[in-house]
Amino acid sequence: MRAHFVLSEIGVGLRRNVTMTLAVIVSVALSLALLGGSLLARKQVNSMENYWYDRVEVSIFLCNANDAETGDPACARGAVTEEQKEQIDAELQEYDLVDNVYFETAEEAFEHYQEQQADSPIAAVVTPDQMQESFRVKLTDPTRYEVISSAFAGRDGVQSVRDQRSTLEPLFNLLNGVNYAALGLMALMLVVALLLIVNTVRVSAFSRRRETGIMRLVGASSFYIQMPFILEATIAGMLGALLACVLLVGVKQFAIDTFLADEIQVIDFVGWDAVLSVLPWVLVVGALMPSIAAFFALRKYLKV
Repeated sequence: MRAHFVLSEIGVGLRRNVTMTLAVIVSVALSLALLGGSLLARKQVNSMENYWYDRVEVSIFLCNANDAETGDPACARGAVTEEQKEQIDAELQEYDLVDNVYFETAEEAFEHYQEQQADSPIAAVVTPDQMQESFRVKLTDPTRYEVISSAFAGRDGVQSVRDQRSTLEPLFNLLNGVNYAALGLMALMLVVALLLIVNTVRVSAFSRRRETGIMRLVGASSFYIQMPFILEATIAGMLGALLACVLLVGVKQFAIDTFLADEIQVIDFVGWDAVLSVLPWVLVVGALMPSIAAFFALRKYLKV
């Protein structure tokens, strides 16, 4: 009998406030979709950082005759000598930080340049003697690039020392900024959803104030009186959470797997395991947030 009464009261409340309930469902769905999207974006950025930073190299570019002739300040003492190259290679091998060293000749650099810049008109006028020899150094810890830079930058025969991390960091900073913006928008949407939930619960409680007054007189407990209102909010929140899960799955299936994965093949997008790990959190937040908001709203409003 009690369960039947609670369920009937939930149905009455949802029918009486159908427009506000729909507003709660939509706002909760959008805010939780942003929450899930932010969590997945964080996983995506971390995955990209690990993937690319593991492939980052420090390049030590050596002076050639062309650099010396054109007056490059770093090559004022002339092109690199065989002795200087051997000394640099020997010193690199002594660093525990260095995982691997690859020496690229001017001819190999020229071939790579021609492959990468095949559509550029400049590629037709570049000659092998204009290309620089270089040491490509793979580090065990890419964040300690300064150790190599300070040891070899400015020495005779070295034109420059460059770290590929400096090229990737602006991209990751941008992605992190977008993620923080999404989190901020998600927080704003959660506040809007909470306000809608509180107002919906209060309107529902006000429209049934006679019933709750009778229940107080016959000795119903506070929990028994509050339960239909809390469950109404919980059902609306869960429906919003389920809609958010559908949105996340749809974005993964149709936007990422069907379109972006084919168009942007250099990015290893997050898999279904990451999406499935986020969905339970979306459902939990969707159930708890409305329940807690309704509980505290009713404590003050019903004074039971």
